[in-house]
Amino acid sequence: MKKMICAAAATAFLLGGATWPAHADATVKKGKVGLVVKGKKLSVKQAGGWMDGHGTGVKARLYSVYKGVRADITRWKDATSTSAGMTNFSNVNWKLKGRKFASGTWLCIEFNKTDVTPCAKIHR
Repeated sequence: MKKMICAAAATAFLLGGATWPAHADATVKKGKVGLVVKGKKLSVKQAGGWMDGHGTGVKARLYSVYKGVRADITRWKDATSTSAGMTNFSNVNWKLKGRKFASGTWLCIEFNKTDVTPCAKIHR
């Protein structure tokens, strides 16, 4: 049993150190807010997010942080109230048409009804 655990840990270490091609795909959930980024290499085709629960006047926007400098990517956009079974959430999406970002840029979403702001790192 001890040998199996050591072998699994060594495999995880070796795979974790591998170099993967650059990509912009990510899904991040922080508290009741989530962010989904879709793209290839360092370009982002679309991004969106959700916040648990319905609410009136829910808006969201995307921003980036690179080397400590914040830049707004989109303007505030009204979120759509959506239901999936027993789950209610507010949803928003943007088409970014392959917008390119520098490696190491953080792409974040912020909603006007919460202080939680999940971010995904775009990297090589």
